[in-house]
Amino acid sequence: MILDRFRVDGKVAVVTGAGRGIGAATAVALAEAGADVVISARTEDQLRTVAKQVEAAGRRAHVVTADLSDLDAVAGLAGEAKDAFGRLDIVVNNVGGSMPRPFLDTTPNALTRAFEWNVATAHALTRSAVPLMMEDEGTGAVVNISSLIGRVGGRGFVAYGTGKGALSHWTRMAAADLAPTVRVNAIAVGSIATSALDIVTQDDGLRTAVEDATPLGRIGEPEEIASAVLFLASPAGGYITGKIIEVDGGAERPQLEM
Repeated sequence: MILDRFRVDGKVAVVTGAGRGIGAATAVALAEAGADVVISARTEDQLRTVAKQVEAAGRRAHVVTADLSDLDAVAGLAGEAKDAFGRLDIVVNNVGGSMPRPFLDTTPNALTRAFEWNVATAHALTRSAVPLMMEDEGTGAVVNISSLIGRVGGRGFVAYGTGKGALSHWTRMAAADLAPTVRVNAIAVGSIATSALDIVTQDDGLRTAVEDATPLGRIGEPEEIASAVLFLASPAGGYITGKIIEVDGGAERPQLEM
């Protein structure tokens, strides 16, 4: 059955930023497809809610409350997976972001922080995960959450867009280094209905502006990104590495200018 290729039965995944939004939807999707999941974010109450959803799907969740801007903490999630479940197969680097601001208000330190938050975190976790993925002649899959604004120009996003653009290229470079044992891909997401977009979804004018800038005429749902993650992490995506999958409603320009 073709749908069997989307199963990840018996696999173990780490999902960062898993307390809400894309991370939470991804953790639940991987569990529904058969994986046990290590979920990490700053807010324990949110993680406990996601853990209950994972367990309702019949899989195990291991909660790690941490500040994932701490590179040692994010790298340590690989060991948490090994200790909790005995293996590690899938990493979803979802933490990241940066607030929009005018060019002249974007300091060099802000640019550095955006790079660290969007790229260095992914590198730290993946670097710790790869040796575990390769144990006993195993393989692995890494999926990074990048952004539409990492490939198109837009006012106010010089830090965020540069960070996400770097993450996309890091994906290509890491994939070349780690092939053929570990596959590394990314998803360039468009505007998704998460709490980070509340200011847009709760304002009719802003929401209409985003929808008008999107060929599909709507804002995406976290589950649509989770579906793409599952595809890339599962055997269904087994012949894909070093690629950036665009899940952005067809947008070719920023869906909202600053």
